[in-house]
Amino acid sequence: MTKIEKMGLPTAEQLDGEIKRVRHRKEYIRVLRSTISSLIVVAAIAVLVSLLFLPVLRVTGTSMAPTFQNDELVICRKYGEFKQGDVIAFYLNNKILLKRVIGVSGDVIDMDSDGTVYVNGEAIDEPYLSEKSFGECDLDLPYQVPDQRVFVMGDHRATSVDSRSTAVGCIANEAIVGEVMLRIWPFEQIGLV
Repeated sequence: MTKIEKMGLPTAEQLDGEIKRVRHRKEYIRVLRSTISSLIVVAAIAVLVSLLFLPVLRVTGTSMAPTFQNDELVICRKYGEFKQGDVIAFYLNNKILLKRVIGVSGDVIDMDSDGTVYVNGEAIDEPYLSEKSFGECDLDLPYQVPDQRVFVMGDHRATSVDSRSTAVGCIANEAIVGEVMLRIWPFEQIGLV
C-alpha cells in the first residue's frame, strides 16, 4: 500500500476521473439550460403566431356536418375579405362558431320551402350539403345583407342556428376571427378545407 493510499487521499486517476465527471456535469447543465431556453422561445413564438395570425380552433357540435365533425381541430387564417362559400369562425355571445358564408354586404338572400338558397336571384350550388332544409328561419325573405356584415349558414341546415335566425343575424366584420383553411385533426383527414 502506498503512502497516499494510507493517508486516505485519492490517487491521480481518481482525481482525473472526478474532474472529468464535474466538467461533464457542468456541460450537461449548460446544454440543458440552452435547450430549455430554446424551447421556451419557440413555444412563445408559436403562441404569438397562433393568436395573431393562425388561430387553432376545436369544432363543437354538428351544425357544420358533413364538412366538419365534432372535436376536429382546424386552423383559421385572419384576413378581411370573405366570399360566398368560405367557412369562417366568428364570435357570438362569447363563443366561437363556424359557419359558411352565403352572402356578403348588399347581397339579397332568399330561400324556397325545400331549402334551395338564392343569392341575388340565382340558386347557389352547394355540393357540401348532404341534404337541404329550410330549418329555423324567422327572417322576412328576401333579405338584403347590411353593410360590413356577412350572411352565414351551417352545412347541416336542419339543425344549424345561423343568420336565418334573428337571434344570430348577420355577422359583423369585426366579430370574424378568420377563414377556416386547414383541418389538422384527426390525422387521417389533415388537409385544406
